[in-house]
Amino acid sequence: MLRRKFLKILTSTAAIFASSLVTPIKTFAEWNQTAFSAKDFNTAINAYFPKQIIHESNQIKIDVYDEVENGAVVPVKVETSLQNVKAITIFADKNPNPLIANFDLSSNCIGFVSTRIKVSEPSNIIVVINSNEMLYMTKKFIIVHENGCG
Repeated sequence: MLRRKFLKILTSTAAIFASSLVTPIKTFAEWNQTAFSAKDFNTAINAYFPKQIIHESNQIKIDVYDEVENGAVVPVKVETSLQNVKAITIFADKNPNPLIANFDLSSNCIGFVSTRIKVSEPSNIIVVINSNEMLYMTKKFIIVHENGCG
């Protein structure tokens, strides 16, 4: 009897654990494949933000070097004073795949991300921020001396 109870607990624990693994895989499967596989900036941004108006903003700061020796590892920090930031999306307009990353933020987060990206050639780094149900963007041009996406 004790053995059966143990096996019941073990199988239900395994089922709960397995179902928790399925959710992230399912979420990953729902990513915007068209936008992430786009080969040019206009296709990528229009696929990721279809028919949406994006306003230029001076409340977004992109902290990245003006010139980088190696485009394979480019440190980028994005910070904003905009309130209620829901997402921060990063593009590099000359990359073979311009949509670099999207960060979905919870309501408890401040508008800040820090990451490393690949940049293939001199490009604009473009950041789009979803704040208060509106989209805001800014860009910064960087010079790349060694190809990072080859």
